[in-house]
Amino acid sequence: MQQAKKKKSKFWIILLMIAVIVLAYKSINALNGKSLLGQIDSNKAGPVPSLTVASDPNVSVSIDSLHSPHAILVRLDDHAILMQKMSEQKIYPASLTKIMTAIVVIENLSDLQKKIELPNSMFQELYKADASMAGFQPNEKVKAIDLLYGVMLPSGAECCIGLADHIAGSEQEFVAKMNQKAKVLGMSNTHFTNSTGLQDKNHYTTVKDLSKLLSYALQNSTFRDVFTSARYSTASTNKHPNGITFNSTMFKNIENPVISGGKILGGKTGYTDEAGLCLASLAQKDGKEYILITAGAKGNHQSEQYNIDDAYEVYNRLGKN
Repeated sequence: MQQAKKKKSKFWIILLMIAVIVLAYKSINALNGKSLLGQIDSNKAGPVPSLTVASDPNVSVSIDSLHSPHAILVRLDDHAILMQKMSEQKIYPASLTKIMTAIVVIENLSDLQKKIELPNSMFQELYKADASMAGFQPNEKVKAIDLLYGVMLPSGAECCIGLADHIAGSEQEFVAKMNQKAKVLGMSNTHFTNSTGLQDKNHYTTVKDLSKLLSYALQNSTFRDVFTSARYSTASTNKHPNGITFNSTMFKNIENPVISGGKILGGKTGYTDEAGLCLASLAQKDGKEYILITAGAKGNHQSEQYNIDDAYEVYNRLGKN
């Protein structure tokens, strides 16, 4: 009888030890941002950022000197707003929309190596709308990760539609996910009607809402890799055996990303006649990271890129009072 009790006691001790080991393993992996398989859970971003106005903005740029009528500068480590100009007035986001498209894709598609076919039917509407394209062809089979880079670097509308259709069955169903994500992020003055940023009077946001979105998205390692890439070459496809090389629409207009005390790390441009020249950018200066969203600058693709001029002006004046 005593021997049976000892065996039973040993059993419970062993069971308790196993439970402790499993819990410890889970805790360590959680702290490292890893799953039980030891892989980085790169399809999830971090917590929803809460913006606050900085008590010590430490930026000397005059908002009146900016070409852009709408602007907001945020320090990423504490989500402090350092500067804002008509940041809560509604704007048309043009291709800055694709920041939301990209993060919704990443969070809803577990296998970015999966090949997706781009049907012929989508291309005709995009050609009619004169949408910006990445260069893929009808019936091309492309890896999702390559489409994601195609969304962000050359601003390819066919990449947006292809991913949206694959994930949600239609672009409109995908847009519903975009609007739901906007709601979760507290983007209270935002409404999307498409995944590409094509002009629509009911497709609008604010630069403040976009700063919430970009602050959130940059916590995701996959999004950050794409957003900070100047150049990217895709894998071979059935239509492009040598792949396609993309160049960032922002970096190709920047001669030198160096700013006083740092550099511009990445960005996404946007433009329509109604939206004007827009830019969402990320910079590092004196060991800290900052994002700047500007919208509505006059000009076009052929003119001086006043959205980029504004970015240099703001980042270079940081820390100068």
